[in-house]
Amino acid sequence: MIRTDVHGTVADGFEQVREAFAAVVAEQDGQTGSQLAVHVRGRRVVDLWAGDEVGGDTLTGVYSSTKGAATLATALLVQEGVLELDEPVARHWPEFAAAGKDTITLRDVLTHRSGVIGVDGGLPADELADDAVIARRLAGQRPYWKPGSAYGYGGFVTFAMVNEVIRRVTGQSLQQVYDERIRTPYDLDLYLGLPAAEEQRFRPIHWWTATPEQEAAFWSNLPGPHSILGVGYGLNSTPPLDQVAFANTRAVRANGQASAGGVGSARGLAGLYAAAVWGIDGLPPLLKPDTVGEFSTPHSTGHDLVRGDQGDYALGFQAKGLRYGFLSANAFGHDGSAGSESFADPVSGITFGYTRRRFGFGWSYPEHDRLAAAVHRAATAS
Repeated sequence: MIRTDVHGTVADGFEQVREAFAAVVAEQDGQTGSQLAVHVRGRRVVDLWAGDEVGGDTLTGVYSSTKGAATLATALLVQEGVLELDEPVARHWPEFAAAGKDTITLRDVLTHRSGVIGVDGGLPADELADDAVIARRLAGQRPYWKPGSAYGYGGFVTFAMVNEVIRRVTGQSLQQVYDERIRTPYDLDLYLGLPAAEEQRFRPIHWWTATPEQEAAFWSNLPGPHSILGVGYGLNSTPPLDQVAFANTRAVRANGQASAGGVGSARGLAGLYAAAVWGIDGLPPLLKPDTVGEFSTPHSTGHDLVRGDQGDYALGFQAKGLRYGFLSANAFGHDGSAGSESFADPVSGITFGYTRRRFGFGWSYPEHDRLAAAVHRAATAS
């Protein structure tokens, strides 16, 4: 029997969030398995979950919500002066200068303006599991558009480039910086490299449900595998990338591929942003206000060459203030293609984490708007 009951707790005044979450779960007939966690100025006020095999501490693949953790590690190093946003990547990684990439800066990479979104011929799944391998393949690749002239989402490769810069500068991987400086001290249930000891908490992602006719109609309207979108989403490899298998592969989870290989819970996602801006459990915030301001300012807006009108970016993060009109202008965070969502709003004090274990048909997640709006109403009620 599918379990549709909602479990967990909400603080006084957040009852409407539980109601909104329960309505979402009921509409999905309990088939998805999801979690929702919210902090307000560092205090957890919502901790909910529902669905078979899902508890509050269940872990699953969060895909590009991983980029939030990777960006936070990067921002910490920028804040300390270890990394320079406007320095060419090739200054520390000389091989990257090949094929017209010598002037590309770390800021270009973080704002998806580098033109480097994949490689000709594609990256097979085993190569996409390892940032170091991705970086070697990207080093000789010509950009897919003139760097800085436009922007387009580098879904699976962006943070392999960032990771390589961090390795060259610090001698540590991005994953090591994240684990030592962020995850461990703040006890976050969000991993860039899932230890074998935590595997028993992992639950796999499932593909969406649709009729054969719906599937055929959907895929017939997509751009080809060698288009900008195809390259950006790994469709130009042989075979094309299987997104479900990607997160469900132990090598991806173990390596913690920094663009899309993170594993976590809603608690981990909400806690990440709370730790960044407000601090949690008596620990101070990781980022200073000026760093938050720099990394939350929208940089790339208008038309994403890969994602169309869906992509608006700050530095590393998505510009959530443009995604949700009820949030403040500099709200920031990152979602993931299986339906996870996470963000911080520096004005209202909200940090939001949501996970689900089943892709939405056509990568559509209307519940994000409903849940985020319910959270915002509760947090800002006078």
